[in-house]
Amino acid sequence: MNVRRRHISGIAVTAAAALGLGTLSACSGDSAAAGNTDKFDVVASFYPMAFLAERIGGDHVNVSSLTEPGQEPHDLELSTKQRAQLEETDAALFLKGLQPAVDEAIGQSGVKTKIDAATLTSLEEHGAEAGGHDHEGEHAHEEEHAGEEHAGEEHAEEEHGHDHSHEAGGKDPHIWLDPVKYAEVAEGVGKAFEKADPDHAADYKKNTEALVKKLGELNTKFETGLKDTDTKVFITTHAAFGYLAERYGLTEEAISGLSPESEPSAARVKELEKMAKADGVSTIFYETLVSDKTAKTVAKDANLKTDVLDPLEGITDKSRGDDYFQVMEANLKALQTALGAK
Repeated sequence: MNVRRRHISGIAVTAAAALGLGTLSACSGDSAAAGNTDKFDVVASFYPMAFLAERIGGDHVNVSSLTEPGQEPHDLELSTKQRAQLEETDAALFLKGLQPAVDEAIGQSGVKTKIDAATLTSLEEHGAEAGGHDHEGEHAHEEEHAGEEHAGEEHAEEEHGHDHSHEAGGKDPHIWLDPVKYAEVAEGVGKAFEKADPDHAADYKKNTEALVKKLGELNTKFETGLKDTDTKVFITTHAAFGYLAERYGLTEEAISGLSPESEPSAARVKELEKMAKADGVSTIFYETLVSDKTAKTVAKDANLKTDVLDPLEGITDKSRGDDYFQVMEANLKALQTALGAK
């Protein structure tokens, strides 16, 4: 059953475009080091891909990321230096549909091993209905979250203030926020590394197995931690959590449509307040790489709290943890608090 998406299309945080695009072509010294080393050189598109490459490759790989820490990845433009780097690397690991400039550059490059994470697990459409109809009066409780198992099918594609219809046929690329899907990608990356660098295949296999096991443990923590909660609905400013919501029987309500500087209308705040009251929502989540202004404005008017739910597109000094696992565990704690976990 395809549950109708109760999407709040007017309040928002888009933000990628607001992040100083002039700096996006900068290439750090670290990135420049990739290619032509005596290790297996891997250029990763952004943090979740780099993390997989480092964990699976271990000491045998030299990994660099095209997206700098703190840079919003969706609007990345590549420098000439980065394009040249792609010609020198042994492998490129990316997620098609998330970063159009990266997809194009890797497609045009002569890099021998191209690993597209989108082909290593199943991608779904989240939010085909986003903004597609009037939601007035839709928050009556007759739905009673009848379709929580489909909760993830509700992904807003416009959250970054530009056409965010992903190239992979409108599919949602945020697969790394579901530990089960991320583990499937890890397995595929491990096999690709074994094939591309057979001398170290045994180590890649062993490292992949260890990573998949750890992701399985993380999945269990989420399953257990979110099983018994007062509410199953959470509100975010960035609709990145469709897969996570679907995996754990939650409903993601994404606020989208306005730029971070815009103030939501009184009518929108009222609509949000009604929905929050009906569903027992206490918190509006924002993320580390974009402005929290709209979230805080709406939360204040609707008498809600704010907290961080990190889409893990990059690790910065604002992140609640130093790596994927630490930040995901911080996300779990934040969700447990907001949802009233028993």
